[in-house]
Amino acid sequence: VQLQASGGGLVRAGGSLRLSCAASGRTFSIYGMGWFRQAPGKEREFVASISRSGGSTYYGNSVKGRFTISRDNAKNTVYLQMNSLKPEDTAVYYCAADAYNNGRYPTPQMYDYWGQGTQVTVSS
Repeated sequence: VQLQASGGGLVRAGGSLRLSCAASGRTFSIYGMGWFRQAPGKEREFVASISRSGGSTYYGNSVKGRFTISRDNAKNTVYLQMNSLKPEDTAVYYCAADAYNNGRYPTPQMYDYWGQGTQVTVSS
């Protein structure tokens, strides 16, 4: 599966952005999907994930209550709605597909396919 992330940009603290990740190549609904982010000099961090059906979602502690992950299997797309953004949310955001574990685990090693990343910058 090929993944294409979009929707990043520059926003002020307290603002919102919605990221999209479009999938192509194989049946999208067989994959758990996740979002990760990586800031300069830091390790890749789990943001959120969602099961194949969309019935289960998981969030990293730093974004819980502010970000919402969702998916539309008819459009082969997963979304990340980001509200109340903070400067510390600044990072490159990556979407990823999990072929075996239904998005259950918050570690990059559990994901099999990755998009190219989209930059999110939050100014104070």
